[in-house]
Amino acid sequence: MNLRRSIAALSLLATTGCDDAPIKQPNQPPSSGPTSAAAESTPSASASAQPAPPPTRPAEPLNVLLISIDSMRADMPWAGYERKIAPNLTKLAGESVVYERGYSVSSYTAKSVGALLTGRYPSAIYRDGYFFTGYAKSNLFFTEVLQKRGARTIGGHAHMYFGRGKNLDQGFDVWKTVPGISFNSQTDEHVTSDKMTVMAKELLGDPANTKGQFFAWFHYMDPHDQYVKHKESPDFGKKNRDRYDSEMFYTDLHIGKLLDWAKTQAWWKKTAVVVTADHGEAFGEHKMWKHAFEIWEVLTRVPIMFRLPDAKARRIKERRSHIDLGPTILDLMGVKTIPEAFMGKTMVPELYGKPAEPREPLLLELAEDSHNPPRRALIQGDYKLIVYGKGWKRMLFNLKTDPGEEKDLSKDEPEKLEEMKKLFEESWSKVPSVEPYGGAKLKGGKSANGPRGPKQ
Repeated sequence: MNLRRSIAALSLLATTGCDDAPIKQPNQPPSSGPTSAAAESTPSASASAQPAPPPTRPAEPLNVLLISIDSMRADMPWAGYERKIAPNLTKLAGESVVYERGYSVSSYTAKSVGALLTGRYPSAIYRDGYFFTGYAKSNLFFTEVLQKRGARTIGGHAHMYFGRGKNLDQGFDVWKTVPGISFNSQTDEHVTSDKMTVMAKELLGDPANTKGQFFAWFHYMDPHDQYVKHKESPDFGKKNRDRYDSEMFYTDLHIGKLLDWAKTQAWWKKTAVVVTADHGEAFGEHKMWKHAFEIWEVLTRVPIMFRLPDAKARRIKERRSHIDLGPTILDLMGVKTIPEAFMGKTMVPELYGKPAEPREPLLLELAEDSHNPPRRALIQGDYKLIVYGKGWKRMLFNLKTDPGEEKDLSKDEPEKLEEMKKLFEESWSKVPSVEPYGGAKLKGGKSANGPRGPKQ
């Protein structure tokens, strides 16, 4: 897929759809008010009675099945991409609440999953300074909150980063990686979607894991490079994006098998399914390939959808990011008080039909480590400001007219730049900054000598 086509797809994402359900519902049912005795006694009054409004929350606490797909771009078929590379997820999107402008918090796995699990921006998490980031036990993961409430917590993964003692399993009762895989710091050498689905079915088919409430997270890897052409997929071509599309088709095929099986299980009717990606993927945009190192839209825009057993499908145009996923999952599972450590907010009311309000500015971050330079971004309305380091460079983009971030407006619109700079400083000043630990030499030359937890 060339740059022009990529920009067009992202532009479609930003402008199509609406914030309405098929019928927009208020958060609370209207008061019926007093009625006359005559009205109550006539058949016509009974016949014209309004049906009960739809729920604004789950009828009961749900299970949550989180499926994340490595490197899945925002320009998927349900968002306008012309190739039918994900028929099963496209069908699921038609049954789901879909966020048309979803974001990860960062642009590669080791930073984005830490943010997802803690509900905090990468620089606010106790972490080491290595590219394959490890996390301190002093962080609060939302899985720990669930675990303390008695929910079963299950994790299954297809890359050895998740199995190398990085403490990502904190708060999980069950934590497994696909058997037979090895670690390669440069790429993913394995095809694993078929094995992931087998493992997921084994874990979710075990009554010990699903006899009560559960949270399960399965991270599929195959769209990550190396890109492989699959015989089960249509032949899209030989270029990187073509082979990536084949990987997406193959991953979707096996996720479809997992979902078809899940629908036969007793727990399905009270289970929410959440689908997202840890980051996007570049195919020449900004002269970049793959991901990490920057926080362009193509790297941070990701699908986010919720299939809920008792909520109507709809599309939401307001921006949301992974910073809200932890609080939302806790809320869906019946946690009434979200711990203060989480920086996001629940999305449950809007999932069940309440109008979605803007939650801006939206913040993105690539915290400095051994390989990544520090990058931060702020999105407000149509504009996005990217700040390099402590401000040695700033780039301003209008995402409405320039969704591919091709024209820097920092010199053309100085007043808007100053407005965005002020908002940037105000917003990021509210985010605690924690230096990484572990002694790694950071990209800027310093050593990672930060704390492993809050000072007593």
